[in-house]
Amino acid sequence: MFSNKAYNFLLKFPVDNALPGGVSTINPYINKTTAAYTKSFLYKFYNDNNKRVFLFGINPGRFGGGLTGISFTDPVALSECCGIPNILGSKKELSSDFIYSVITEFGGVDKFFSRFFMTALYPLALVKDGKNFNYYDEPRIFEKLKESIGYSIKGQSDFGADKSVVISLGKKNGEYLARFNQELNLFSHIEVLEHPRYIMQYKRKSIHQYIKSYIGALNKYWTNE
Repeated sequence: MFSNKAYNFLLKFPVDNALPGGVSTINPYINKTTAAYTKSFLYKFYNDNNKRVFLFGINPGRFGGGLTGISFTDPVALSECCGIPNILGSKKELSSDFIYSVITEFGGVDKFFSRFFMTALYPLALVKDGKNFNYYDEPRIFEKLKESIGYSIKGQSDFGADKSVVISLGKKNGEYLARFNQELNLFSHIEVLEHPRYIMQYKRKSIHQYIKSYIGALNKYWTNE
């Protein structure tokens, strides 16, 4: 089952310790409560053998997937949209807010998750000086994480990825995904969308246009199988 493969992989994902430059890793899955929420989510929406189009983000934020264990999903979305009550607080994350606006517009969580899987090239959160950090922000960090990211992409695709296409959330992220894909030869086509955090921070006035763009991309790969 997709759910079993995803849960077992994420819980056992190796943590890269002793990263340079004051960068540290947050592994939400070592928390038994968070791991239970992750399992509930996966078994609710992915307990089948369906192929899905993957949406790869960068790495989880500390208030989203770094807290809930579910990419682009803050505690509010996990409760209110996914129907999984939790005790992780009520703080919202910008990326999660945008993504679930898209999901609602698309037709809701059941429809969306039946065809798509949201994740990240590096599935653990990274922080520096108490702020979110991207795996590509410093070359030396990327070099340290490069092997783990390759392992992550290959391992996650084995959950049940539709290899005909993969969606990158973020342009720079897409450049790195393309480099890995050239080596791993997993996906036939890469579609790149603007990253949700970029949209919410810098393009909020045009948010409805970006939601429309996301819906257009999702509709291209939607099948009612």
